[in-house]
Formats: sequence, structure tokens, C-alpha cells
Amino acid sequence: MKKGMKIVTYNVNGLRPRIQQYGSLPKLLDSLDADIICFQETKLSKHDLRADLVRAEGYESFFSCTRTSDRGRSAGYSGVATFCRVKSAFLSNEVALPIAAEEGFTGLLGTSNGYESRKDECPSIAEGLECFSKDELLKVDSEGRCLITDHGHFVLFNIYGPRAVQDDSERIQFKLTFFKMLERRWECLLHQGRRIIIVGDLNIAPAAIDRCDAEPDFEKNEFRKWFRSLLLQNGGRLLDVFRAKHPDRKGAYTCWSQSTGAEEFNFGSRIDHILSAGSCLHGEENQEGHDFGTCHVAECDILMQFQRWKPGNTPRWKGGRSIKLEGSDHVPVYTSLVEIPEVLEHSTPSLSTRYHPQVCGSQQTLVSMFARRQSIEQVISEERISPLFPSHEKFTSTPENYDSKASQIRVLGSRSNANILPSIVAKKKSRHGQGSQLTLNSFFQKCTRSETSDSSSADLKICQTDISYSQIDLNGVPSADDESGPSKDCRLNAIDNIQNEGQLDACDSDKEKRKVALQEWQRIQQLMQNTVPLCKGHREPCVPRIVKKAGPNLGRRFYVCARAEGPASNPEANCGYFKWAAASKCKEKGK
Repeated sequence: MKKGMKIVTYNVNGLRPRIQQYGSLPKLLDSLDADIICFQETKLSKHDLRADLVRAEGYESFFSCTRTSDRGRSAGYSGVATFCRVKSAFLSNEVALPIAAEEGFTGLLGTSNGYESRKDECPSIAEGLECFSKDELLKVDSEGRCLITDHGHFVLFNIYGPRAVQDDSERIQFKLTFFKMLERRWECLLHQGRRIIIVGDLNIAPAAIDRCDAEPDFEKNEFRKWFRSLLLQNGGRLLDVFRAKHPDRKGAYTCWSQSTGAEEFNFGSRIDHILSAGSCLHGEENQEGHDFGTCHVAECDILMQFQRWKPGNTPRWKGGRSIKLEGSDHVPVYTSLVEIPEVLEHSTPSLSTRYHPQVCGSQQTLVSMFARRQSIEQVISEERISPLFPSHEKFTSTPENYDSKASQIRVLGSRSNANILPSIVAKKKSRHGQGSQLTLNSFFQKCTRSETSDSSSADLKICQTDISYSQIDLNGVPSADDESGPSKDCRLNAIDNIQNEGQLDACDSDKEKRKVALQEWQRIQQLMQNTVPLCKGHREPCVPRIVKKAGPNLGRRFYVCARAEGPASNPEANCGYFKWAAASKCKEKGK
């Protein structure tokens, strides 16, 4: 039986924030509605592979994570993941379920298939890469940038290409080596008669039409020249599926700068690609005019509905800067395949996250639940052994207090073990809080000694009360023992008046402090407005920035136009104004 299938590639700029954005991993996957979903820049380490991040019902998943910390890169840097929507992970003939899977592309990180695991076999260098040393291969393959899944009729490469800026010679060489090795792997598979599909963020905009601000020499870049040399129209073997379907579409971008708000004016680049190569599946002897892309690719397009900037959003310079834009700085790209036959029955490869130790461990909830329950019950038993009310917090056994404490004990005893500990902690906190907020009246309330209470504790309270009375007596206020009837009422009223006056004074003091703070903040804001320059293009306040790139200006502050980056022909876009904060010298960037 022949079926259609949909493949999506999406640089998520962190899998965790995308899951939080959609509420759960299944909701994120379902929003893309595809049979195979390839994520790049997952930013997960091996230790982060928990069930809620990597497993979803109805999907088999495969991950590759960074294994190096070179150049300050953390274990959560880059990373790719492939999710395959299947009805069954075992004895299935679905094309979406891989027959085999490989982390990386050098062969040294391990391969697995659906028939038997190769964990006991020593990893060997992949065919076509024997000319490279093992150290070279491992260095390139250690950043979690590639996953290969074999789907029978085609081999799928999920790739996150390295980024290299002009003045970083080390990363430029790394990127050259990375793609040189990949090309050899592709060529080897094609030589074997296999079909390949390459998807992902390659970090290369191949032609001027794929970049918003392409300069005249844009296409002379060595990576762009290499990319175009792979394409069919230039004598290569790969089909740029999107350009094959939309050869003249301009402004078809997949990535925008977050820091400059470039999405607002669609000022981006097309660096997320779907490429294919190989023969069609029709099996005709005369293959002229037949290839996988021509015969089996129905459509390919960019899913612009996933863009962070939505039509109708308030522009940045009109108050929209405070609006939080959710989503990645990339958007997904998809392709639909047709007439793809089923494959022989097979099971999910052992590289699947269902076999990852941490994922399996997180699903053993009964063991962890009993372990947590045991530790809680131990703490509760210790609380029961020790006095519920410590000696320094003994209460006087007046009928009212006795009934109150007894009722608290009864309530605590009737609660479940899970709720006892928090309630005890809360009551302790409340008692300490009450003790630190005594009012003047509390010093004149005599404590009645209890026959059942600790005598030393009661003596201590009486002593404290006597000291309070003596202090008041020294100030000319009669002691409580000498008072009765109206005189006592007068004293209490006087105390209430003193306390109320104290509270009013405190209230007035707080208001005065808030007023002073507000005036100071207004003064700072006014000072900032006076020192922030106005951009030359729009005469609007600039926004401050700080240099984060290593070099002589690292940490230095500067000002730029507040508007979003856009084409020079659009007067509403950023005017290119620039000024150092600590120098009078300013400069305008030509647009």
C-alpha cells in the first residue's frame, strides 16, 4: 500500500521553552501535524533527557546531544531530535518508523537498528570517511549536530549546521570540515543507490534571493558557493525542494534576528532547508526525467503561522517593546511526500529514547513514590516523638487555650501523613510570627500559671510581665495590681490611644518614604531622558546596548535607533543611528 507522509524541520531555539509555550510536548508535536518532525537547537544535555521532554504517546524519538565543552560551550549547547509519529513501535511496516538510527554521521557514536542492537560491537568509521583521523571525526561529531534515520525507501539526515562569523577562523575551519565530511557521507550513500533527504538549519543562505540585505558579493562566500555546487541546476545531485516549488519567490525567509526585531519588516534569511537526491520509487527502466524529488515531492513551504511577530502587533517604538513575543527565531519548513510504499515489518531501533536509562527510570514511579513516602513518614514519626509544643512555647491552660490546643491536636491527628508535616511547619511559623509582633496591650495581660504547665516556663513569663510593669511604673503609669474598675479602663484606653498614635506615625513615615522614593525615581528618569540621544532618522529616543563580543570594546555601552531592523527603502524601519555612551564621537551606519 502506498501512502503520503509529511516531514517538518524546525529550529526550536530550545526545546524546553517551546514545550512551555504549548503546554506539553504532545501539544507541540500535534501543532506541527507531521509524520516525521526534526528539531534543531534543542539545547538539552544527556542529563536533561526526562520523559516529559523526550517522550510523547504515539511518537518514537531520537536525540543527539552535545558531548563537548570546548570554547565555553555547555553540555546543553546545540542538539537535534527526530520524532516519528507511529501507530506501533514494534513489528510495524510504517515508513515513519526508522529501520535503523545513528547518532552523528561519522559512525563513531554508535548505530542501532530494529532487528538487533549493535551495542556490543565496536563503532567503526563510516564508509567514505576513512581519510580522516578518529580525533578529527570525533571533534566534528561531538556537538550533537546530526541524527540519521533509515526509513527503508530513504535515509533522513537531521542537521544543525555550525555558525561561523567572518573573524573566527577556528569556527570557519570547523564548519568547512563539518560539511566536507557530510558531503562524503551523502556521496557514499548515493553511490550505493540509496535515496537521501537532508533537512535542518544549515546556517547557509545559498543565494542573494535568500537574504534580505544581500550585498553584490554575497554569493562569493565559500559556504554559499559550496551549497550551490551541490544542486542539480549546477551539476550536483541535490534538489533544493523549496526553490524547486517556488523558484522566484522573494522574501521567503525562515530566520530573523531577535535582538533587532527584524520579523516586523520581514528582514531575515532562508537558512532552513529540505534537500533530496536519488531515484524515484516507480522502478521503471528508463529513469530519464524521473527522480525522487520530481516523482514523490508534492509540495514544500514555510509555515509562517509559527512566526513570533503577528500582524496587528504594536510596533516596538510605539510601546510594543514590552510585549512578550513567544516562539523561536525560526519558523518550520515542511514537505509532503506521495506514493511512498510500506516497508517490511520492523521494530524501533535501540537508539530510541524509550530505552534511555534516565527515561526508563523516570517511568518507575511506584519505587520513587514509596521512597518519598517512607522519608516523609520518618520525619512525621520524629515530630510525634518530640513535643508538639516545645517547652519555651508552653501555653497557659486556661479553658479557652486548652480547648483551642486540644482541637488543634485533634485536627492534626485526623489529617493524612502527607499533610501533617506542612501544617506543623506552618503553625510553628505562625507562632513565631505572632511572638515578634506583640502590641502594647499584650504587656499588660497577666499570665495565669497553669498547674499542668512547666513551672520554670511560667516563672519566666511572670518575671517578664513584672519587668514590663515596673518599666511602666517608672514612667508614671500605675501597676495592674493597684487598679480596679474605672481606673483600669482609663489606663487601657490610654494605652490604646498611644498605640493608635504610634501606628499613625508609622503610616505617615511610610507615606513619606514612598513619596521620597517616587521623587528620586522621577529624577532618575528625567536624567536618563536628558542623556539618551535621539536618533537622526526619526528624532526618537534611542535604546541602550552593551557589547557582548570579546574584544577591546567588551562591556562598553552604546545607543542605537529603537525601531526594528528593516530594508533601507522603508522609512519606518531602523535608521541605523549609533553612538557610544561614554564618548562624544557618534556614527551613523549607512543603509
